[in-house]
Amino acid sequence: MITPKPRILFFNPVRHAIAAFEALSKVAQVEIVTSKSRQDFFRDIEGKYYDIRAIYRTSASGVVAGNFDEEFIARLPPSLKFICHNGAGYDQIDVEACKARNITVTYAPDPVTNSTADLTMFLLLGALRNLNAAIYNLRRGNFKNGVDFGHDPQGKILGILGMGRIGKAVAQRAIPFGLKLIYHNRTPLPDRMTGGATYVSFDQLLSDSDIISIHVPLSKATRYLIGEKEIWAMKPGVVVVNTARGAIIDEAAMAKALDQGHVASVGLDVYEREPQIDERLMKNERALLIPHLGTHTTETLAQMEELAMENARRGVLGEELVTVVPELLLQKKL
Repeated sequence: MITPKPRILFFNPVRHAIAAFEALSKVAQVEIVTSKSRQDFFRDIEGKYYDIRAIYRTSASGVVAGNFDEEFIARLPPSLKFICHNGAGYDQIDVEACKARNITVTYAPDPVTNSTADLTMFLLLGALRNLNAAIYNLRRGNFKNGVDFGHDPQGKILGILGMGRIGKAVAQRAIPFGLKLIYHNRTPLPDRMTGGATYVSFDQLLSDSDIISIHVPLSKATRYLIGEKEIWAMKPGVVVVNTARGAIIDEAAMAKALDQGHVASVGLDVYEREPQIDERLMKNERALLIPHLGTHTTETLAQMEELAMENARRGVLGEELVTVVPELLLQKKL
């Protein structure tokens, strides 16, 4: 009797790592979800998807399913043991609900590091040099007239909020520009791991930084970590860059501070209620805005797809997983 291949349900098609997808299809039954909405999926899970072993998802999976919240996790079949997320940020997944159902969640942290750090530097330099307003002026037919002066990075204090993989990569990229580096983390890191950045308190990072770059994950503890109080504790004329998660910043408070000139400029890749963006940010030429493109390169996306699929393959074949989310790793160690 032939044992059926384990089923892996893809909430999004693989676009770049095609060879890895084809290899996976030889050992597992891979299929792309056909449900058109969350309620459709709940109906389908009782029928055609009743025996899936793993789910592959990306940040765009919410278009069909919404967040993988407690309600969603509760509706998954008993056969489902793995949710393999293609990305570093997994705030859309209720890990505690997964833990209660004995579902292991994996993520793809390493591939996103370089592309996100590269984009951070683009936003940092663009916001500091006031390039967005200059570009707008150029397209309106004013080659250089009416463009405010920008600033050089040399000698400016860059405050890195969150010294994880991406924070460290940003520090490495910032040094050649002559920026002075300080950072705040939940705990200080050994000096050899900080790229020459000096550890400071959260309050000191806010008050001392000429530029603040945000690199913390979104959680209950970090939602609105940068609110109105924190924004007004920053230096007048501060530049704020965010390539982490939009809801770490109170977007309305940031837009107000930008309009009032307390914040000189912002470079943002992420927003509180994507794809909606505060109208004041949209209208302010000192806001350099891009539509969540931190990992939007062919090479990075291929690496993310490969890692998520490798976790799925290992999971359904009973092999050791590559990148389990930290909360579940901690549980296993305890």
